Order: sequence, then structure tokens, then C-alpha cells
Amino acid sequence: MGRIVDLCGEVAAAVDEGPEGFVLSPEAWEEFRKDWSEEDIQDALNFVTESILQSELVEAADSLSARLVEALGDYGGEEAFASAVEGQATIGIDVIRQLAHRLDRLEEVLEVFRDEDAPDRQGFDALQRRLIDQGIEDEMRPDWEKQEGEATPPGEDEPDH
Repeated sequence: MGRIVDLCGEVAAAVDEGPEGFVLSPEAWEEFRKDWSEEDIQDALNFVTESILQSELVEAADSLSARLVEALGDYGGEEAFASAVEGQATIGIDVIRQLAHRLDRLEEVLEVFRDEDAPDRQGFDALQRRLIDQGIEDEMRPDWEKQEGEATPPGEDEPDH
């Protein structure tokens, strides 16, 4: 196992990015062929390529996620959220809800890969709370009365007809 790890390290040091992806120069292939089979070299190259691409994916996802946390966090305030619910925001509340849901999961996954601090989530977390509470705000008011066509609040029985 240690030898293949050494090969991967050597391949990572020798790999170049070409028009067709990550490649080894003909000279590097010749050098590796002295001690390794073509199959082992190709496996190491594939592993290194996947590792590099995964690192780039995580870096790009982290950057995008941080920007989205910030952008969606702007809707965490009462006025901005109300504007989105009323359809007066740049993006609709359904899109905000979908993005926030996916972004929350992405943030969870990125925590495993991050070397730096996570973005400031204060506004985004406020948005998440508002999204969860949306639709039950009226029912939480002490003077709330069910209107025709509305759901019955939990704990109340439907009137007999």
C-alpha cells in the first residue's frame, strides 16, 4: 500500500494540465515505467486527477456557498422577507425556499472539507427560521380565528356540521 501512495505522490508532482485534462509527459511516463506497470501508472494518474478535481469542486462550492449564504441572508430581515412573500423581491419565495434548503445541506457537507471558518450565517439562519415559521404566524397570534378554508390549528377539533 505504501508503494502505491508513493507513486501517487510522484504522479501528482509530475502531472500537467493539458487540453484533454491532466496528463503526464512522455518523459514522466518513461521514468515511471522503469518501476511500474502501465496499469499502475494509469490508476495513479486517475486517482490524482480525481483528487485534484474534487479539491477544485470543494473550493468552488465553498466560494459559491458563501456568496449564496450572504445573498439569501439578505432575505432574513423582516421587511425583505415580507417583500419576497408578497412577490416584490428579485426572486420569488419558492425559489428562495428551494435554494435555502439545498444550501443548508451544502453547508453541512462543506464543513467536513473546510480549512477556514464558515461564512457568517446570521442572516441566513434568520431566513431559515422565517421559512419554517411561514404559514403559522397567524395561528400563533392570541386573537387568531380560523377563516373559512384555513386549516384547523393543532389541538382544535373541527366543528360538527
